[in-house]
Amino acid sequence: MKILALEFSSPQRSVAVVESIGDERSTMGDTSSPGAQGPPALSEVVETGSLGANAIGMIDAALGRAQAEREQIECLAVGLGPSSYHGIRLAIAVAQGWQLARQERVRLLGISSAECIASQACADHLVGRVNVNIDAQRSEFYAATYDIAPEGWSEIQPLQITTEEDLLRRQKLGESLIGPGVYSRFDKGRLVLPRAATLGHLAIGRTDFVPAEKLDPIYLRKTNFVKTLPARILPG
Repeated sequence: MKILALEFSSPQRSVAVVESIGDERSTMGDTSSPGAQGPPALSEVVETGSLGANAIGMIDAALGRAQAEREQIECLAVGLGPSSYHGIRLAIAVAQGWQLARQERVRLLGISSAECIASQACADHLVGRVNVNIDAQRSEFYAATYDIAPEGWSEIQPLQITTEEDLLRRQKLGESLIGPGVYSRFDKGRLVLPRAATLGHLAIGRTDFVPAEKLDPIYLRKTNFVKTLPARILPG
């Protein structure tokens, strides 16, 4: 099965074509992974800088390098963040349009970008307890904790919103801080970005496909709003 992976949640956006070979194990609902090991991606296209309207160009380039046709793609994997909702929404819109154009002959997967970062850290040979941290604005961070070993990683604490003070405390305890932008906020932070090739490998063997309308960005904040009352018509 050929998988097209879209990871637009960070300032480094990427598109990859990955092919599953043989009978891969399912990771549906799992909180562990063998990491990014496996056959190399057939292709990967990476761009950095301001987010433009080049998503289709990146996809065409990735397909061209992989010598694959659009009709050969059986699954689209999308990094759901949390992080840049503009980028994530763009990736979701591309996946939804793709499925609509193929009349639902392509399946969709949404995968946490935090898991993708943990898997990328494993591929980069980081080991030990690490905190994947993503800027949540308002002086807060999205954070998840993983144990990483050479053979893979497992989730210790699921994704939550935390404070800069909490992350500094974890750093003092010897835990590693990794993710987009943490190296500029914490003196021992290490830059690790989610990659589409890694996202594609995480998608191999999964069966928790979702319909297009159920593909949503990961957003942990509670939605607070005040419903506006209808206008009152006062008697004259």
